[in-house]
Amino acid sequence: MQLPVQSQSTLYAERWEGDAGAADLVEIARAADGAGFAYIATCDHVAIPRRLADAMGTVWYDPVATLAFLAGVTERVRLLSHVAVVGLRHPLLTAKQYATLDHLSGGRLILGVGAGHVREEFEALGVDFERRGAVLDECVDALRAALGPDEFPAHHGKSYDFEGLGQRPRPAQERVPVWVGGSSPAAVRRAAVRGDGWLPQSDPRDRLPEQIARLRRLREESGATGPFTIGAITEPLYVGDPDWAVGRRTLTGRPEALAESLRAYAAMGVDQIQVRFRSRSRSELTDQMAAFGAEVGPLL
Repeated sequence: MQLPVQSQSTLYAERWEGDAGAADLVEIARAADGAGFAYIATCDHVAIPRRLADAMGTVWYDPVATLAFLAGVTERVRLLSHVAVVGLRHPLLTAKQYATLDHLSGGRLILGVGAGHVREEFEALGVDFERRGAVLDECVDALRAALGPDEFPAHHGKSYDFEGLGQRPRPAQERVPVWVGGSSPAAVRRAAVRGDGWLPQSDPRDRLPEQIARLRRLREESGATGPFTIGAITEPLYVGDPDWAVGRRTLTGRPEALAESLRAYAAMGVDQIQVRFRSRSRSELTDQMAAFGAEVGPLL
């Protein structure tokens, strides 16, 4: 699941998150750790322009700082950036931050990357917004080198060129998984050809089979091999029968009914699902997480 509190877009933030903070994130991360969730995830925005502030909000925690903080209070749950806009930073800087995170957490990092969409962020940081797709393509290649086993990585490209520069600590993992986010044709191609996984953005169920078929076709055509993780973001969930308005798209009901609905994702070729629970408080959220882990998860 993607964590609440750390990003507060009006599209999905619950009312209680506005007054929440570090202590709430700790309890939610520990709940995910204890309930058997595969990962906790954070978003990435440097600064939000006024034209988007009403919709997006300006609360966006730094992903590396947040995941590192939560790594120290959890034991097994993996740590996902969903997604890091890596084109805003030099890949050696990104590699230093995330390699350290992986090292300190004992190899729990999943590096999710995306192109970004806020022009003003790129302009303020001196990065070409129009070339963000091409820059991300090269960033993924450069990060492959910089997060690999070589203490002195090398990459020679159009935007970045480095070699003979040592970075330690190295990641604890032999290969840090790189999952590519986005649902545009360019993003799907990038995930298929360069990634270890795909993180869709708001693809409804009925669109996923077509996207998955395209991913597989592109991987076959490019000769890409190795494990590949296909993701999906489910509808909002509520375990049980709510006595408040949770929204018409929210899946509710008994654990068996929720599991039956969610198993449809596996049937279409999805490997991991990201879930979000409707809640009116932190305690209701952690109760929902515990119920899902104990009663729904075993049925999937």
